[in-house]
Order: sequence, then structure tokens, then C-alpha cells
Amino acid sequence: MAINRILLIVLDGVGIGAMPDAKQYGDEGAHTLRHIAEKTGGLRLPTLEKLGLGAISEIPGMAAPKQPMASYGKLAEVSAGKDTTTGHWEMVGIHLTKPFPVFSNGFPEELINALIQKSGIGGVLGNKAASGTEIIQELGQKHLRTKFPIVYTSADSVFQIACHEEIFPLKKLYDICEIARKLCDPYRIGRVIARPFTGASSATFQRTPYRKDYGYKLPGAMVLDFLKEKSIDVIGIGKIEDIYNRQGISRAIRTKSNLAGIESSVAEMKGLRKGLVFTNLVDFDQLYGHRNNVEGYARALEEFDQKLPEILEVIGKDGLLIITADHGNDPTHPGTDHTREYVPLLVYGSSVQPKNLGTRKTLSDIGQTMADIFDLKPLAHGKSFL
Repeated sequence: MAINRILLIVLDGVGIGAMPDAKQYGDEGAHTLRHIAEKTGGLRLPTLEKLGLGAISEIPGMAAPKQPMASYGKLAEVSAGKDTTTGHWEMVGIHLTKPFPVFSNGFPEELINALIQKSGIGGVLGNKAASGTEIIQELGQKHLRTKFPIVYTSADSVFQIACHEEIFPLKKLYDICEIARKLCDPYRIGRVIARPFTGASSATFQRTPYRKDYGYKLPGAMVLDFLKEKSIDVIGIGKIEDIYNRQGISRAIRTKSNLAGIESSVAEMKGLRKGLVFTNLVDFDQLYGHRNNVEGYARALEEFDQKLPEILEVIGKDGLLIITADHGNDPTHPGTDHTREYVPLLVYGSSVQPKNLGTRKTLSDIGQTMADIFDLKPLAHGKSFL
């Protein structure tokens, strides 16, 4: 039977071992899944184990099944960088030869001044690299007094703006971020991110689920565009719409958690006749990897595994499930940055004869496979594993 429906799930930040060039990124020895398993006494992920995750790399608590349910392998990232945008763009056929710039010492004065002038905000707080939760604890009270937005970055190429929802309602914050996006374009900053929060003091400040990302303009057409050109549905779940600047997306569903993303994916696959459901599950990265929260990371993986049987059931006879990641985020590695790692690849469907797909040369193999399935023009990069 022909494949008419694809569910592509990106486990954000779930890497499976350092790439050969990891030392250049300060990530030598990183292995997100193995190190979480070692620290927690072994991962218990029975469905992922049956699919073949343990056959890709040695992970304590997981066996390599003699007859895996899915084809399995791992993907290398060719593009320069180790961030969300770079990984997702490579999946759909875009390779970046230059990484997005980072601003570990804060953003240029002229950029900050332009934002103040264009948006009329009066001033900003912060303008430094910081943890998102820590900086609102540090500057949140001052933000309430001055009504100045908190601007900060991280080890990624991100321009983040944190504002209290009672001081800056969501629309106002989003409007400021749209201004910032235009100002950040000449600097090639990967993403501008709205970071709303609530609370009355440093003890109660907390970020809300209404984050919104504004990505850098894609340099060209990619597989999502080709799908849309042929009137094939592309449903983006989670932050997919933001990552691709709404390009090539037929419909978007925003979610507040991994669980909500999974439930939306299942519901969309049930109603889809032909097309792609493209889901990003960000909690692994955002809540646990960047927070060095090993136990929370392990629980999130277990939660995903518990929902997998429901996902497998909805794939049906004409569906294909692809599970992968966009980069690593080893919570045991020094610092709170992403890690330069291979990412897992699991491909499941009734029409799939399970096999070892080996180490793939680029994440673009996913996009090329989708182009192959839907009879689209070939991408400039990648090799189909169909």
C-alpha cells in the first residue's frame, strides 16, 4: 500500500552521541540518552526499545532487539551549528555553511538603541547571556518598577525578550518582538523569542506557555514548500510554524507541553487523508536539557514512551512514523547549552521492512525521503532511505 500520511516527531534535544567534530563545539564526550540512563540507573522505555532505539547506540536499561519493529539508524548534522533552527532547516533540505552568530557578551549597543527607539519602550534591562528562569528572578522586580523589558540571550543565536503579562499584554510583547525581528535580520540572529511571565516576586515569577518564536528568513525553498505547492497538507504542531516562519505550513497548532503535542499529533493523524503532521516536542530541551534536570528529562522520555502505543496505532496501513531529534542537549554536560551530537532515527509503518539504516550523512535524508514518498522534485541535499 502507498504511504499517504507521515507523522514526523522531533524529540527536541534528544541526542545519541557526540559527532566527530564535537570538540570544536566544546561537546566532546556528550551523549544525551546514555548519560541520562547512567545517572538514573537505566532508562525504562519499552516501546522505544521494541522499535529499535537500543540498537542505535548502547543505552543502559535498553536492549537491542533481535527483530526491531522499526528501521533504525542515526543522522549526522552537516550544517554549522547545533541549534533548533539549524537542525530543523537541515531536515527539510537547507544546509547552512555559516553558523548563526551568538552574543555571549550581550547585543551591540546600536541594536539595543534601535529597539528602544522603534518600539518606544524607554529602555531595557539585562542585555546579557543568562538562564531564562534565573534572569526573571534577578530582574523581575526591577522590570515591574521600571516597565523596561528584559532582554537576554543564551549560548544559541537568540534575542529573547521577557515581560510580565500584566505590564506587557501578549499582543504588545509580540509587537515588540516583530520590531526586534526586523532589526535583528542584518545581524543574522537565528530567533527572536517572546518570553512572557507572571508572578508578584522573585519567589513566584514563572514563565507562561505563551512563548512565541520569530525565526530568521529561510534562504530558499524546501520540502514543505514543495508539499504545499502540490496542495498536500502540512500541519505544524508545537513551535514548527515559528521555526519555518510559517513557510510551507498549511495549518498550525500551538501546544503548551509535550503531552499536548502528542495528543494533537494523534488527533491530526486520525483526520488526515494525505499529508504531513510535523511535531516538535520541546519540553526535553526547554525544561530539562537547559536546566540540567536529569531526572525530569528521564521522566519526560518515559511519558513519551507511554504514549507511543497510541501513536503507533494511529499510523495505520498507509502511514509512516519518523522519530528523530534536531540536536543534543546532554543535561550532564558542563554548561546549559545544546550539544553537537548525532540524532536518532526510527522509521515505523506497516509498509516498512525493518532494517539498519546506518549512520546517515545528513538530516536532509528525512526531507529527501518525504520528497520521494510524495513524488516531489528532489532536494539539493540528502539521500532517501525509502
